[in-house]
Amino acid sequence: MLDRIGCLVGLFGPLVATAGLLLSMLTLVPDVAWSQAAPPVSLGVQSPAGQSVPDQPAPQPIEPSQAAPERENPGLINEIGKLFEKSKSILPPLKSPSETLSNITTPSAMVTGRAVCVVASNGAPDCKAGADKLCQSKGFKEGKSLDTDAAEKCSPIVFLPGHKRGPNDCKTENFVTRALCQ
Repeated sequence: MLDRIGCLVGLFGPLVATAGLLLSMLTLVPDVAWSQAAPPVSLGVQSPAGQSVPDQPAPQPIEPSQAAPERENPGLINEIGKLFEKSKSILPPLKSPSETLSNITTPSAMVTGRAVCVVASNGAPDCKAGADKLCQSKGFKEGKSLDTDAAEKCSPIVFLPGHKRGPNDCKTENFVTRALCQ
């Protein structure tokens, strides 16, 4: 029984969704068919006894040359258009690649070499310090690592025949091999 219900939902689900979308779009359409010349509705408000209400001129038919300005369409497409217009004022303008390159004021160079990354207090390698050392050895002030390498450094006792390797016999060292220097 549940398989049949699932099959019906699979067949009629897209149709129901399309009908719901169409119905929601129709509710957004403004009511343009109402008469413009309907008399104002009195809500039980009466004028004071001593005052007279001036006569209002009868509504005149609108000629095509005197047509009222078109109302703003409150539809979904119009709202999305407003969203794009607002986003232009919020977001900064995009720059062309030539403008971006001209904004770089600090000269930089890529250097190669080998500098050890020191171990930080949390046990992870600090390759920023290694990149700075590599750049300073080439005459620059500081650097940013672009490429690293790792090697295992072991005690000479590990290579003796019959020695069983322990957990503290070797350690991994990290090196900066390429850096962008400024």
